[in-house]
Amino acid sequence: MQEIEAALKAHKISAEEYEHIIKILGREPNLVELGVFGAMWSEHCSYKSSKKYLRGFPTEAAWVIQGPGENAGVIDIGGDYAAVFKMESHNHPSYIEPYQGAATGVGGILRDIFTMGARPVANLNSLRFGDITDEGAIGKIQRHLLRGVANGISGYGNCMGVAMLGGETTFDECYNGNILVNAFNLGIVRKDRIFYGRSEGVGNPVIYVGSKTGRDGLGGAVMASDSFAEESKAKRPTVQVGDPFTEKLLLEACLELFETDHIVGIQDMGAAGLSSSSFEMAARGGGGNGGMKLYLDRVPMRESGMTPYELMLSESQERMLICAKKGREAAVIALFNKYELDAAVIGEVTDTGQMELYWNGELAAAIPIAPIVDNAPVLNRPIKRPAYLDGIEEGEYIEMPSISSTDALKTMLCHPEIADKSFIYEQYDSTIGTGSMTEIGKSDAGVFWVKESNKAIALSVDCNPRFCYIDPRGGAEAAVAEAGRNVAMSGATPLAITDCLNFGNPENPEVMWQFKEACEGIKEACLRLKTPVVSGNVSLYNETNGCSIFPTPAIAAVGVLDDPKKLLTAPFKAVGDLVYLLGDTRGEFGGSLYMKIFAKKVAGKLPKLDLAAEKALWNAIITANNQGLLQAAHDVSVGGIAVAVAKMAINADLGFEGMIALSDERDLFDESFSRAIVEVASDKKEAFEQILSQSGVSYECIGKVAPHDLVISGISLPQAEMSALYRESFNALMAQDS
Repeated sequence: MQEIEAALKAHKISAEEYEHIIKILGREPNLVELGVFGAMWSEHCSYKSSKKYLRGFPTEAAWVIQGPGENAGVIDIGGDYAAVFKMESHNHPSYIEPYQGAATGVGGILRDIFTMGARPVANLNSLRFGDITDEGAIGKIQRHLLRGVANGISGYGNCMGVAMLGGETTFDECYNGNILVNAFNLGIVRKDRIFYGRSEGVGNPVIYVGSKTGRDGLGGAVMASDSFAEESKAKRPTVQVGDPFTEKLLLEACLELFETDHIVGIQDMGAAGLSSSSFEMAARGGGGNGGMKLYLDRVPMRESGMTPYELMLSESQERMLICAKKGREAAVIALFNKYELDAAVIGEVTDTGQMELYWNGELAAAIPIAPIVDNAPVLNRPIKRPAYLDGIEEGEYIEMPSISSTDALKTMLCHPEIADKSFIYEQYDSTIGTGSMTEIGKSDAGVFWVKESNKAIALSVDCNPRFCYIDPRGGAEAAVAEAGRNVAMSGATPLAITDCLNFGNPENPEVMWQFKEACEGIKEACLRLKTPVVSGNVSLYNETNGCSIFPTPAIAAVGVLDDPKKLLTAPFKAVGDLVYLLGDTRGEFGGSLYMKIFAKKVAGKLPKLDLAAEKALWNAIITANNQGLLQAAHDVSVGGIAVAVAKMAINADLGFEGMIALSDERDLFDESFSRAIVEVASDKKEAFEQILSQSGVSYECIGKVAPHDLVISGISLPQAEMSALYRESFNALMAQDS
């Protein structure tokens, strides 16, 4: 009995789940079968705690070609082309081994995209770290983690030749024990060349391609479904090791394969490796009777003495599973061999509804496919409103020390959340190829030109964890709104989102309440803003020694700009142009950076979000831009109006002079939603204001672009000083351990 209990604990299988496994099999499982069930029913693969809350997401629209359930989502971008995109987490591995954890996160999301037949063209990332300003051990560790993650992302992405177009990096003490590394990729594909992860056609061969299988990454899916404790560093062997040069060969081989008529389906070997890829392919094909035989001794191996258990659960990177058409085996193998990649027929499609695993001619495991994939446990975990919410203060202002607006802005420009993070993004290749249209840090969204259809794709990833902490539902709505708002600031129309839902321990009822509320917020915002969810990922157990992260539902929005020549960017363009503030400023500081810095609290009441007003703002910006009325646009978010105007000036080497009608000077830093700063040439004033009047968006002309200093409602700051604070502080912080 003790032996069974130890095995169940190692595989994160509960006693109730074990009884269910026995009923499915009609007998006790052997070790291989137990390992497969443990991986497939892990939180990371089965979504057993989160699935019930994800089911209500809006996933359909006229432009959605493929929603959740495949390797990635697909939307129509006009003409003969589609965009394929998804975001995934690699949080736990990146904390244990930052370089390889982050690198293989990039590799995995790239495979999700090119598995669908698309060429990956654009990366984003959403990164969260702890207190990098700490002068002791915590700060040193966090800076080490940041360096490793940035190096891993750049090392893999640059070798793959995929442009990094943007992202976000934020910091809070809640991430001291669990950093977050969320990787996004977008690819372009012809609509008639989209491939899916399924196997069908009895007798069709199942072909393994890519790198050989080793023992790296063993148990990775199970490891990512558990909280951290001090002994977690011993889990280093569960972190995969990536090889971007092999992945580049695999990418090109797959894209060449897609130009043939050799295959039925293809699936990336990601989390849970050969287990998840084979079971998921079989489950999607065969009309419910899809089955598969795998001969594990035929799997290309790079280590001696490997066992069926290790082969099924290894998460070695750069591998794919293909269902080919019978008789095309030799052609498929020859194609991959041309790229010096391993390729071997390791099985065949059946109609038994079973996964039969053979080892040297003997049956090593036999598992029904539908119960393990389609009928995985769906947990109804307890939920409870967090007690900490009772202590969060409400009101216009929480008492803060007296500080001048000029000093406040200077402090905020140096804060890691605001300051220029070129230390990170200059490591990324953002200009490779011919598609990148924006510079990182100088536009609200990254924009990629699709030369085949002469359209542009805008993309942005956003989430404010402080908002989600004080109000998980409202904070998640705000994340959807801001991601879409940033896309609209480029002139593009937001069309869909992908998400990466990062939360703490689901065994804690308060965490599950946060998760439920956040999902409800995403549903509401996506419905009202008409941006359906087409793909996504859930990462739970982001907890160390009982301390969970803030709820962090990262949202990546994608939109289309029909005329790339009308791209809108954030920096000011010309001295003398008019500058407008769009939207209402209400003096709302709940969850704001101003409060975090100067009151040292994450508290207050979340700013009010009116989704109709949000949509009206998007439409007004897009309409005005289409008519050639705008010079620049930047949303007002973290740091408020003062930070938004300062960044527009800094990135243009210009200034601003003006005045805003505010009831309190501190409102320069409030974080009310649905606002933007736009630049308009003086001869376009009447036409622009007419659009605003028709849209119902409130507006105020607050000043003009100036040649030098920033002067605004009590703030006076020389351009040179302002720029130095913004551009030098983060680099100086990261240099202190050198």
